[in-house]
Amino acid sequence: MNAERDADILEKNVDSKRVFDGIILHIDHLTNELPNGHLAQREVARHIGASAVIPVDGEGNVWLVRQFRACIDQVLLEIPAGKLDYKGEDRLEAARRELREETGLTAGSWQHLADIYTTPGFSDERISLYLARDLERGESQPDEDEFLNVVRVPLAEIVAAVMRGEITDAKTVCAVLMAEKYCK
Repeated sequence: MNAERDADILEKNVDSKRVFDGIILHIDHLTNELPNGHLAQREVARHIGASAVIPVDGEGNVWLVRQFRACIDQVLLEIPAGKLDYKGEDRLEAARRELREETGLTAGSWQHLADIYTTPGFSDERISLYLARDLERGESQPDEDEFLNVVRVPLAEIVAAVMRGEITDAKTVCAVLMAEKYCK
C-alpha cells in the first residue's frame, strides 16, 4: 500500500533515555531526526505485549468479561486478555492461559486473527488476537488482583453493540468485527 513512498517520511532515532521503569510500562524519551533534518522529542511507553482471545461457542455466543479499568474509572465489556508473562512468551500459549484463567474455558480450535498496535501514537504495545472455538467449560482462576464477571452474548448482539459504539475497548472491537467474518 504505497510503502515504497515512505522513505521521505521516516524518522531516525539519534538518542534514547529510559526515564521510568514501572510494573507494566517503561517510558523512554527519544530524540529523532526528522526528514527535514530537525530534531524532535518523542515519549514512548514500552510494553511487553499481550494476547487476547474471542471465544465463540457452538451456539454462536461470545464469552466476554466485565472488568473495572482504573485508567478510565469504568467497567468495560471485553474479550479475555492479558499481558505476556515474559519477553518472548508464545503468544498463543498466553491466549490459552488468559482464556482459562478468566473464563474457565479451553478451546479445541484456535485461529490467529491479527496482531494490532493499540495506541501507536505513544506506545509500542502489540496485542495478538485469536479466535477460539470448540469450547469446553471448566473453573476460572483469575489473578489475585483480577475481579471479573463472565457473560455470554450472541455474536450478532456484540457486533451490533460495537456498531452502536457501546463497546469501546479497541482489542474487543477489532476481534469482534474480525470474528464475525469467520463465524458465519
